[in-house]
Amino acid sequence: MGKQAKRGHTPANWLTDLALRTVIALALVLPYAVRVRFFGWATRNLIAPLAGYQRRAEANLALVYPDMPPAQRRRIARAVADNAGRTLIENYSTRDFLERAAGITPTGPGMAALQAARDAGRPVILVTGHFGNYEAARAALVSRGYDIGGLYRPMANPFFNAHYVRTMQAYGGPIFAQGRRGTTGFVRHLRSGGILVLLTDQHNRRGTDLQFMGHPARTALSAAELALRYGADLIPFYATRQPDGLSFAVTLEAPVPHSTPTQMMQTLNDSLEARVREHPEQWFWVHRRWKQRVRRARSGVGASPKAP
Repeated sequence: MGKQAKRGHTPANWLTDLALRTVIALALVLPYAVRVRFFGWATRNLIAPLAGYQRRAEANLALVYPDMPPAQRRRIARAVADNAGRTLIENYSTRDFLERAAGITPTGPGMAALQAARDAGRPVILVTGHFGNYEAARAALVSRGYDIGGLYRPMANPFFNAHYVRTMQAYGGPIFAQGRRGTTGFVRHLRSGGILVLLTDQHNRRGTDLQFMGHPARTALSAAELALRYGADLIPFYATRQPDGLSFAVTLEAPVPHSTPTQMMQTLNDSLEARVREHPEQWFWVHRRWKQRVRRARSGVGASPKAP
């Protein structure tokens, strides 16, 4: 395999993708509500425990909420897996998902700011995290005539990544992969007055340590730097899953005032943190947001602040 194996083109990844594609194809035959609930159940009870996502989510929760009873952390981690499974199959249910998203009325002061920026031909960077299902917000805005592109981090499994990218493209707007080529296209779209989405809540080894959920978290400053360089509005937005497990409330917050990249990104971290503390089961705790700190906590090195 050589270089191909290094890029993830391995038999194990191919078999994993084959299994996932088979399950997704079978699920898509089911009525929409049934398939979403089924995929949530399957991810919660089968995929997350086997893949280690349950354990990783509980470790992150223990870091942030050391005084939380283990049973409660386990319950939240299971709900996180359920939301992740629902999100995955929703994103593959393009027609059904777009039809449902068209019925969502986005709210919040960011909507007026977004409209004003589009009318003025000014670029906008919409920023969110892996919370709820952000594609519901993008789809709701696309249904109202907004052309929204995005920059994404390719998945480690290139076989799965190839068709997952197509689901993102189906919701409108150009999609750019992280890297020199993708960033060039992303910047070109922004300079032309375009609207783009960035998710800023994953560990970035070259990022700056900013506070998130009571701990330093490596955070890329690029969203704020681009906003400052090109005069773009920087608007936090969220799609919060509702109690029925199928619908969403979409909110666009007020634009982050232009100041310094560090201060602007800390404001975005604080914005997401408020959402996560309100709905911890809707944030993807499976990501390695605090790599070193979780390792130290597992080994008993260092103390963690108490939960609020």
